[in-house]
Amino acid sequence: MDPIFRFRQPLLGLTLAAVLAGGLVACSGDKPAGPPAMGPMPVSVLEMQPQVVPTSIEIMAQTEGARETEVRARVGGILMKRLYQEGETVKAGQPLFQIDRAPYEIALSEARVKAEQTGREAARLKGLAEAKAIAEKDYDDAASANAMAQAALRQAELNLSWTTVTAPVAGTTGRALKSDGNLIATADSLLTSIYQTNPIWVRFSLGESDLAKFPAGRVTAKDVKGVELIQGNGQKYDKPGKLNFLASNIDTTLGTQALRAEFDNTGGQLLPGQFVRVRLITGEREGAYLVPQSAVLQTEQGTLVMTVGPENKVAPRPVKAGEWYGKDWVILGGLNAGDKVIVDNLIKLRPGMPVSPKDPAAAPQGMGGMAPAKQ
Repeated sequence: MDPIFRFRQPLLGLTLAAVLAGGLVACSGDKPAGPPAMGPMPVSVLEMQPQVVPTSIEIMAQTEGARETEVRARVGGILMKRLYQEGETVKAGQPLFQIDRAPYEIALSEARVKAEQTGREAARLKGLAEAKAIAEKDYDDAASANAMAQAALRQAELNLSWTTVTAPVAGTTGRALKSDGNLIATADSLLTSIYQTNPIWVRFSLGESDLAKFPAGRVTAKDVKGVELIQGNGQKYDKPGKLNFLASNIDTTLGTQALRAEFDNTGGQLLPGQFVRVRLITGEREGAYLVPQSAVLQTEQGTLVMTVGPENKVAPRPVKAGEWYGKDWVILGGLNAGDKVIVDNLIKLRPGMPVSPKDPAAAPQGMGGMAPAKQ
């Protein structure tokens, strides 16, 4: 036998075996192997319990000082110096501006000399009048001239004192409207304003849709059980407020009723001009549920929440939503005690999908320690 053939024969057998083995592998793998099956989706859930939820109305509002006082110059002249730091808190009587004193010092000196002269003249003529040496009218004229000179002296003293403009009340100062070197005229004498920020006031108005919730179509003092303030960062102000003004009429142009609330601001946390939200507590609603706003879905079919159903599978639940309370929706219908509402991973969920529920690391407290509903 050809030695070359004998050498190729084992090689051919090996190659054939490799081909057959590859074919067997190919035949056994008609369906490509996929990724390993994933387990249930981990989700955080809140177990629903009925609660006593205050009924409330939230309105956009703006803060203002309880008293906003204009600081005006009583005399004219050149403004020499500003004596305060803009925006700082000042005391009543604290110097704020200095107007040039020189003209008023000269006027005071002249008035003092004039008053001394008329005083001596009146004293001299008084003795002569008592001795009947002069007509009584001469003494009366001298006494009148002295009285006028003394009044002019007092006015000159006041004018000089008014060159130092002081704070009429205690409070927070505003921006200075005049700079050093400006000529201050009595017709344009506004220099700055002072805002009393403790207490602080909050102005707001209720529109027609909110007013319709009240029996009389307008707010009365007995309709409001409490007033709360929500700051711009969403946090509730830690001190309660009270209404100190309710308009007795409805604005015919806007159809709104103006209100004002008052809040203690001892720490100066609130500043005039801030935009905030006011929450008017109008009563209580029993048997309601609080669900985080992020867990409530608005769809074409209505308002839904995702719950954990039997066998730990996703079950959409239509609900009836009321108003917001803080960061929660008040749910008025569609939920029962013990229902488990999913609060995260909502975008990944599908009806019937298996999930692995767990308690959230920090469950939203909603009202922060509300009492359960009365049985």
